[in-house]
Order: sequence, then C-alpha cells, then structure tokens
Amino acid sequence: PQDRQLTSRLYGGDVRTRIRQELVLGVGGVKALRALGITPGVYHLNEGHSAFGPLEVIRERMHDDGMTFDDALRDVAQHTVFTTHTPVPAGHDRFDPVLVEEHLGPLRDQLGISYEQLLGLGRVEPQNGAETFCMTVLGLKLSRRANAVSQLHGIVSRRMWAHLWPWRVEEEIPIGHITNGVHVPSWLADQMRHLYDRYFPKDWANRIGEPEAWQSVFRIDPGELWETHNALKTLLLGFVRRRLSRQCRRRGESEESVERARSLLDPGILTIGFGRRFATYKRAHLLFEDLDRVAAMLNHPERPMQVIFAGKAHPKDEPGKELIRQIANLRLDPRFASRVAFVEDYEINVCRHLIQGVDVWLNNPRRPLEASGTSGQKAVLNGGLNCSVLDGWWSEAYDGTNGFAIGKGTQHVSDEITDARDGESLYRVLEEEVIPTYYRRDIDGLPRDWIRMMMHSISGLAWRFSSDRMVMDYTRSC
Repeated sequence: PQDRQLTSRLYGGDVRTRIRQELVLGVGGVKALRALGITPGVYHLNEGHSAFGPLEVIRERMHDDGMTFDDALRDVAQHTVFTTHTPVPAGHDRFDPVLVEEHLGPLRDQLGISYEQLLGLGRVEPQNGAETFCMTVLGLKLSRRANAVSQLHGIVSRRMWAHLWPWRVEEEIPIGHITNGVHVPSWLADQMRHLYDRYFPKDWANRIGEPEAWQSVFRIDPGELWETHNALKTLLLGFVRRRLSRQCRRRGESEESVERARSLLDPGILTIGFGRRFATYKRAHLLFEDLDRVAAMLNHPERPMQVIFAGKAHPKDEPGKELIRQIANLRLDPRFASRVAFVEDYEINVCRHLIQGVDVWLNNPRRPLEASGTSGQKAVLNGGLNCSVLDGWWSEAYDGTNGFAIGKGTQHVSDEITDARDGESLYRVLEEEVIPTYYRRDIDGLPRDWIRMMMHSISGLAWRFSSDRMVMDYTRSC
C-alpha cells in the first residue's frame, strides 16, 4: 500500500519517499519504455529527479551485450542529455549514503560495482565520505551533453558546478544553455487564436517556431487587438470573482462578504497578475514593502491599478506560506480590499485564466535565482506585457520596446540591499512607465503606445520562446 502512494503527490513526503519516487521515475521509466517497445535514440534527463535511469540502461547493456560497467557507462553517456533547472541549492536532491545503498543496492549488485563506486557517481569528490549523494552530480556524470534553461542560467550553472571539472576554466565548463519555451496551443486563448487566424498566414500554426510567421501581428487593427484583449480580461475578472465568492463562503463569511466578492475588480483598471510558487526568492511581497506608496497607486483617482495573486508554497516551506497569508489578508485592510485579490488552489486552469487576461505579468525574483520562468512567456502569446527583473528568460528577451524591466540586471552581494533596490525600481517603473503608458489614450480611447508594445512583444517573443523553437534547439545541439 505505501508503494501505491508514491506517485499520488509530488511534494510533501520525507526524504525516503523522495528517493523512492526518483527510483520509480528513473529506473521505472526505463522499464516502462521497454514494456512499450520503445528504444530511444537519446535519453533526456529533465533535472536530477530521473538520473537513476541511465544506471538501468547500463545494466541492460551489460546483461544484453556482455559489456563491462565502464564500457557500458561510456556508451550510455553518449546517448544521454541532462538539463539542470535551478540555481537554488535546495532544488538539487541529496541523499544519505545509507539511504542510497538501501534502495540501489540490488541494482548495484547487478552492475557489479562496489558501494564506494556507486556513491562516487553522485559525489563531486568520489572519495569524500562526508559528501552526500547528489542527483544532479549523477546526471552530469552519466550524460554526454548538459544544458541550463536560459543564457544567464548557463553562466550561473557553469560557476555552480565548476568544481566537477577543476582542470577547466569556468567558460569551458561543458554546460551550455537552451532557453525554455511554452507550448503555444496549450496557452493561447481561443479568442486570440481566431484573431491570428484572420491576419496571419494560413499555415502559421505549423510554423510557430519561425519568426516570419509572427510578423503579421502588425497587420492587425490596433482597435481589434485591444478589444480582443479586453474581452479576455473581462472573462478573467468574472472567473476571479466567482472563485473569490466561493472562498468567502468556504470560510463561513457573511453573505454581505460573498456578494462583495462578486463585484470586486474593475475591467477598466490596469490589471497586474502574479501567479507562481511562493518560494521566498520569488519575492511575492516585493510590491508591498511600502504599503502607503502602493496603496496610493492602487487607489489613484484617475489612474488606479489592481493586482491578482495566485500560487502555492511547498508544504514544508513555512516562510513561503507566511507570504501567502500576508498577501491574502490584505483584503482585511480597507486600502486593498477592492484592489488586491488572492485566488486560492492555484492550478493549470487558474494559470490559464490569469495569463490570458492580465494587462501586465509581474515577476520579481531575486536575480540570478530564476533559472528561466515560463509564465511570462505564456502571457506574451495573449498580448500581456511583462514587468520583470532581468533574470531568467527576460534577461535575454527584454529590448526596451516589448515590456518593462525592474532594475538594471545587477545584484548586490547583500540580499537586503538587492531587495531594497529592486523594490524601489519596481515602484518607479510602475509610477513612471507602466501606469502612464496604459492610461495615455488617443481620441479613440486607445492606448496606442501600449498596443504598439503588445505587438512588439508578440512579434519578437512568441516564436522565440515557444516549445517549437526549444525542441529545434535540442535537436540541433544535443
């Protein structure tokens, strides 16, 4: 019965559950492919969670072809690619040697290697008995190619894992980068897709990864693009109101509170969205470091704004859960009650509504801890503009015409100073760039400069940060 629960929840278990999940994913994954009659030309290890997989492939080569362990390892590594996803140390699973032997012992016996040899595969220093077994190290040692998930993350990863190749200078560490992208059909709103169908080449949906296919966005009538965006925004606000009213009812609040939730938010107001894991380095609280200043922006008599938050914290991340409590409870402050909403139970459907309907997608991680980030890429497809720290994908995407940048792409050695600087930059960008541009209208009531930025964003970023382009990069590079 306990084994049947291993795949029921991704997070929340102890370290013993974690290593068993990764045994199921890696070794079980290879066995599942065999049961399906699939023999891959390349095994792609997406983060260290699946890094036990090549050990099972090595076992197969030894059993089927009579190879030695060393020869099989070299051969399997030539057909294995590893992608590392995070510069945050806690994101790289590490296990105690006793736990590794308990779960990998039978496989180790079949590989014909010693306890020390197995542990050495997961250590930077193979003979260091004090070093734990790291799944990322295992993945890097069992693959011929390795990559990070954005240009900046590649730089960070080479620095982070340089000690695996002490004889090389940092620039020659064999970890490249392929920037993440998103699956366009999954995240593009139907209304926006119909608009593209009318103005784009007939075969554009089969050329998503080609820049030329997206240049037709400039042929769309600005008023029609703005109208389509506002229709999606109205749908988003209706969705959020329904969720908020249900949340009030679930908490046992008064009917008056339930009814008030059904009328919150205004489709005519600049709407900012923030939806992701509430890990502390993502700094969900940055907007509220100066409550008086942000309250003045939210409640400006002529140019107000509203913010919709959604997300979850890891079950064991108490600081992250505290951030959620703080933001969710802003509804109890009259200054924020009608301008800040927190949508509970974040999942794909909530994300889809948010990225399809917001005017601005906010992302303010502590640089350089955002490996890539993809939520902002999803917003691009639907005309949302990004306002982000120059980290992850936005570091290579921002060009001054396609969104807004927080900070100058640098960070102080002190996190406290970095946070203070970025907080001030966020406020200034909102006050001096985002809000004025959004509310600056022509005689027809259209924010022409804003719409122009939407078009630049779609034309230059939608193809570049699509999964079509990403897969083409993997095919060419790996």
